[in-house]
Amino acid sequence: MRVSVSSPPRLQSPFIHSPVSYTRSSSRLRSPATCYPRIKAEVDTNTVIAISVGVASVALGIGIPVFYETQIDNAAKRENTQPCFPCNGTGAQKCRLCVGSGNVTVELGGGEKEVSNCINCDGAGSLTCTTCQGSGLQPRYLDRREFKDDD
Repeated sequence: MRVSVSSPPRLQSPFIHSPVSYTRSSSRLRSPATCYPRIKAEVDTNTVIAISVGVASVALGIGIPVFYETQIDNAAKRENTQPCFPCNGTGAQKCRLCVGSGNVTVELGGGEKEVSNCINCDGAGSLTCTTCQGSGLQPRYLDRREFKDDD
């Protein structure tokens, strides 16, 4: 009695260039000349753009903080001699409430006037410059910012 052997199954896939056939004989070794199926890789322009944007985003995400850190380090090495703009290098600004006099005059009515010490500057007529914190030197841009690590 003879047993009929059917042909081996064939696999079809849109990613495989030629169909792969399996043989039931596992004792047979493949020779180096045996050709393996090639896998087709279809890449459209949207995929290329998405990969490019991803790589650029990672590069910028790493590059920008590194750039700022190097600029802060370089600025710390340089001497700062530029006088502060708002206070002209004095470290103090004229009080805006009393206009530098230290006294505030209030008209009460009926021709009466009351003179009192300025509550903004405590009668000094000037306040510490808020830009340079009284040093008289113009702070660099990155020195004016406080970088807090919120970890």
